[in-house]
This record gives sequence, structure tokens and C-alpha cells, in this order.
Amino acid sequence: MSPRFTTLGCRLNAYETEAMRTLADRHGVENAVVVNTCAVTSEAVRKARQEIRRLRRQDPDAKLVVTGCAAQVDPDSFAAMQEVDLVIGNAEKVAPVIWDRIASGELGKGKPVQVGDIMGVTHTEGHAIDGLGARSRAYVQIQNGCDHRCTFCIIPFGRGNSRSVPAETAVEQIRRLVDRGYREVVLTGVDLTSWGNDLAGGTRLGDLVLRILNSVPELPRLRLSSIDSIEVDGNLMRALAEQPRLMPHLHLSLQAGDDLILKRMKRRHSRADAVRFCEEARRLRPDVTFGADIIAGFPTETETMFENSLRMISECGLTWLHVFPFSPRPGTPAARMPQVNGRTVKERSARLRAAGQLATQRHLEAQVGQFHRVLMESPTIGRTEQFAQVELSAPERKGTIIEAQIAGVNGNRLTA
Repeated sequence: MSPRFTTLGCRLNAYETEAMRTLADRHGVENAVVVNTCAVTSEAVRKARQEIRRLRRQDPDAKLVVTGCAAQVDPDSFAAMQEVDLVIGNAEKVAPVIWDRIASGELGKGKPVQVGDIMGVTHTEGHAIDGLGARSRAYVQIQNGCDHRCTFCIIPFGRGNSRSVPAETAVEQIRRLVDRGYREVVLTGVDLTSWGNDLAGGTRLGDLVLRILNSVPELPRLRLSSIDSIEVDGNLMRALAEQPRLMPHLHLSLQAGDDLILKRMKRRHSRADAVRFCEEARRLRPDVTFGADIIAGFPTETETMFENSLRMISECGLTWLHVFPFSPRPGTPAARMPQVNGRTVKERSARLRAAGQLATQRHLEAQVGQFHRVLMESPTIGRTEQFAQVELSAPERKGTIIEAQIAGVNGNRLTA
């Protein structure tokens, strides 16, 4: 029986699960259950343990393997669970030799822990992950880890320091994907805009984007995952302005809209920096849309501070909002700060989501009557260049890019 995988947490975990699935199949791993955990909050770790117990009850005879950020940060606590046979770290989970040893039965006896020092990892291979359910789109991991130490975040201790996939490796992966018929590639990483900081020659993310677009002219669409606006370089802005194949959708790691909260988060941008970036990006590319991550109820956040974050939606012109109610993560400085009442955190999260939903609806309604190029992810569902989902009244071939006139809005989808 082929191994079964469960993914918790971020999209990068989902990408790496697909890489593990490929390795497990290649090395002939059988009758295994793999849980790829998240460590972003204590609630995420609790859910990981709950899922492990559920999976063991469901499949008592399988070899149960735990990996991911929670396993990297606290491997011994997972190894101590009677349900667990093997714990592997974030570097180990994408190492072919580990899956070969799992397949041979060498690993998993006596509940061994195969978790190395993630801070000692100085390179990353990157993975070209196909589709994740949308065969028109592929994801290429070009970066891993993070050199920053935001006070709410445990992830650097699960992912290690920032390390970049060499440009030539990324270009070759993308060329292979295009040859296989993929029409859009998404560049992804933990801290995407730090790409190149550890490579010789002083190259930055903008240099890589321009190189990809110039080296793979057959690629119709290149998209970026979440970026840190304060790290964006001049060539990336140039690409946004001059390269129509770079998609006009930027998801920003903003986290808050109040300067004191940003300082206590140990972020490197101010409120004014964020607004200025959005204004400049929109000047260069008028059709650009912005998504953003915002945390509600960070420790010490007053109502006035929260309202500063709320106003960022309109001041930055945000269209797609990811709202995170603050949850203290043991081991982070923010967990030791004065906490906001849980009921207040929940209420502020709801207000942010409502404001974000209103911004989304306004954007969608403004598209009615407009023509958009839509990449078909299924016979009737596709996405615009700005990442809005479109439902067609008649089927089209999956993977094609069509010109469609928007006829209306149905929930959070456009119709055409």
C-alpha cells in the first residue's frame, strides 16, 4: 500500500509533502503514514498531536512518521508519543537517503529520531512541485529558512537560516515544467524576498525574476508567493512595471498597521513604508492587486492600534486578506508580553475579516464588464492574472489561457 500523507500548516509544507510523496514512491516506501506538522502556534502543535492519534487509531499497523516544523523544534516530545514510530527533521524529510532507509526498514525501530541541526544547514535543493490539484500551475521552491527574528515567530528554528536555490537550478526546473505543459509557475519560499542574500554576486529576487522571464520565453505566467515589501529590490519593481508575464498580484507580509506594534513584532518596515510601497507598485502597474497577512490582537495592542491596522486595508488598497488571531507560541518573545484578552482577539479578527471581505467584494464587482485573461485550472474554473477565481458558463480545456468578459459575481468568484 502506498504511503499516506497529512499536511498541516502553510503552503510550503504542502509543497514539500508532494516532494516527500515523490521520494517515497521512488524508493518503494509502503504501508506508512506521514504527518507533516506546523509549529506556528501552540494550537498548531496541539492539532498535530490530535491528528497523529487519530491516524494511529485509523491505521494501527502502519509505520507512522512525523516531520515538519513542530517535529524539528521539539522532536523528543513527538518521539515520546506511543503512536509514533519515527521523527524526521525538515532537512531530512527531503533527503533521498532517508526514504531509502525507511523503505528498507532500517529506520523506525525503537522510535529513532532523525533530526539534525537545522541552523547548520547552509544550502537547499529546492523542489519543483506539480500542480497541487491545479495541473495548469506548478510551484518552485527557490528559498528556505529565515534570517529574521520576529517576536511572534518560531519558524526560523524549524526552518533554519535563509538559503537560496541557485538561479541556474531554478531556471532549469522551470524550463522542464514548461516543457511538460505548465502555463504558470509560482516562486515560493519562507522569506522569498531574501533570495540571493547568501549567494555570490549580490543578486536579488528581481534579478532572478528577470532571468527566468528572459531565459524561458515560453512561460506565459510567473507569479510570486508572499513577499516582504521592505526587501523588494529595484529590479523586481522594474519587472513589475515592464514584464506583463509577471503577474500583477503581490501578497504582502504586513502583519500590522501600527508603528509601535510593528516595532514590538520586530518587523523592519513602518506603516508609512507599507503604504508607500503599495502606492509605488500601483503607479508602476495600475492593475496590480494586493493580498496581506495581518495579525489581530498582538500583545499590548490597544483599540487605537488595532484601528491603525484596520485602516491599512483602504490605505494600501488591499484586496485579499489573510487574518490571523494572535496565539502565543511558547519559546517566542511575544509569548512573554502582556496578552490581549482572548475575546477581544476574536472580535478584532472578525472585524478585520469583515473589512477584508468587503474589499474583496468591491474588487470583484468592479471587474464586471471587464475582459480578463483566465488560466483554466479545471474545465469551468480559472484565475485572472490578479488571482481572482472565475467560473465559466461553458467548459474550456484545462491549462489553456482564454480571454473572458466578466458577467457577474457569485460569492467570492467572478462569473463569465
